[in-house]
Amino acid sequence: MPNYVFLAVGRVGSTSENIVQKVIWVEEIDKRSVLMDLLDANERDALTLVFVETKRGASELAYLLHRQGYSVVAIHGDLKQIERERHLDSFRSGQTPILVATAVAARGLDIPNVKHVINYDLPSDSDEYVHRIGRTGRVGNVGIATSFFNDKNRNIARDLAELIVEANQELPDWLERQAADSQRFGRGGGANRYKSGGSKFGGRDHRVQYSGGGGNASAPRNNNSYSSGNNQNNFYGGQQQQQQRSSRQSNQDWWD
Repeated sequence: MPNYVFLAVGRVGSTSENIVQKVIWVEEIDKRSVLMDLLDANERDALTLVFVETKRGASELAYLLHRQGYSVVAIHGDLKQIERERHLDSFRSGQTPILVATAVAARGLDIPNVKHVINYDLPSDSDEYVHRIGRTGRVGNVGIATSFFNDKNRNIARDLAELIVEANQELPDWLERQAADSQRFGRGGGANRYKSGGSKFGGRDHRVQYSGGGGNASAPRNNNSYSSGNNQNNFYGGQQQQQQRSSRQSNQDWWD
């Protein structure tokens, strides 16, 4: 096409300020417990989309949540088309408010009422991250995106920090350090760009995707990390359900 028009609202590959982005440090062994705390803190019947990396992981996590009493379905590539459509319709209607999905649900789905997107497993590139959290905060609505981050995700630290700052979101200190170390060991620039000197949302229009960088950043300090036994955590002002958590702690077979 020699003559065409390319229209961009904001920066190509960036995220919307209508999405409240939260990144929390969660070790692999704590992910299930933290996920259930987040689900308990959600508004009643709020549509929640949980992204995992593998098809097997989606099935196993959906089964685990179902055993814990949550209304949940899964969608991934191993399901037949009729099963995927049935599960998606159940989620869209609110009959089953929790959907566990792989990247198959990151693009092409138009469900305007998704309140919360949880990256149980972060993707390996920022483009996939943008598509995932873009399932919430649609058509003018406000949504929440929570991502679990640990040592496995250091390659996306710099890109993730850029996206968070561009969307005028709060950047955790430990993630800023991870991003700075990623630059120091693999890219140019400095840590200060993540405070106020970085590019602002809508300030650029490009279609170049950055690759992930390495690094040897240390894990966050204890006062910035999440531990499954920290009963003082109050996610987004929600009240954690102590009785449900106590019941889970006394029933150990859900960890299997």
